[in-house]
Amino acid sequence: MTPKVLLVDDEERFRATLAKMLRAQGLEVTALGSGREALEELNNKAYDVMVLDVRMPDMDGIATLTEIKRIAPQVEVIILTGHASMDAAVEIMNLGGYDYLLKPCPVEDLMAKIESAYERKTAREGK
Repeated sequence: MTPKVLLVDDEERFRATLAKMLRAQGLEVTALGSGREALEELNNKAYDVMVLDVRMPDMDGIATLTEIKRIAPQVEVIILTGHASMDAAVEIMNLGGYDYLLKPCPVEDLMAKIESAYERKTAREGK
């Protein structure tokens, strides 16, 4: 089965390019520009894995992750950040994030994380 991926990043060019690259790898990808849009989308459709930017205006990735785990705890969340710190990494994991990657990252690395997150989700659900 193909993972349903929700990509959330406020940088339009980055978001569009990454979505295109992930689709070329055979993934089903929905790309949105804000945490609020992502939360609305999760109320309407089920996703397996979310790729979430940390630094976004209005609602940052940490606040978005907190809400996601409240409304859709089954979604595995991979954080993308251009500003990694150990404190942020620990916070992401404590909030239920699956993993994080530094921006920019090779698409192969992101694909590997998405696939392992999807495997963890399906194993947990017994599929």
